[in-house]
Amino acid sequence: MPNTKLNSILIVDDDLIFAQTLKRVLDRRGFLTWIAQDIDSAESLLTKQKSDKAIIDLKIAQESGLVLITKLKEINPDIKIIMLTGYSSISTAVDAIKLGAINYFCKPVAVEDLLRAFDALPTLEEKTLPISSPSLDRMEWEYIQKTLQYSNGNISAAARVLGVHRRTLQRKLQKRPVRQ
Repeated sequence: MPNTKLNSILIVDDDLIFAQTLKRVLDRRGFLTWIAQDIDSAESLLTKQKSDKAIIDLKIAQESGLVLITKLKEINPDIKIIMLTGYSSISTAVDAIKLGAINYFCKPVAVEDLLRAFDALPTLEEKTLPISSPSLDRMEWEYIQKTLQYSNGNISAAARVLGVHRRTLQRKLQKRPVRQ
């Protein structure tokens, strides 16, 4: 259950189905949520409604959600912003963080990860601790699985996407998944 302080979230995404689904899930968890489908309506909503959090899509119609980070920070300097995208890149992630976003996620993302990101801003001590990350082999396995799922289980199509021969992909798939 969310804590008792203001728990309102502005969702800015031009994909109305995604935004409405996210809103329903957040509403069930006790958050007060609003949806905006463009930059102008997001600014208008934030000036009318007090919101302490925002989830912004990187690509909003033909505009960049990066522009919105600065505008929302001008309206409410304490707002916590998470950037979502279906087309992630290191450069846009760096730009989003530099502009004031607290995190950057690639769609699809679990709601628990979003909520953890809002509440778990690392302290100075936590920032200095080494981060445990999956091995390169594990990351490769997960990427292959994601590509295979994207290709609806079609090994030939997944091999084309990955840029490897079909038999090479089949050999990799016969191995057991590597441990973390």
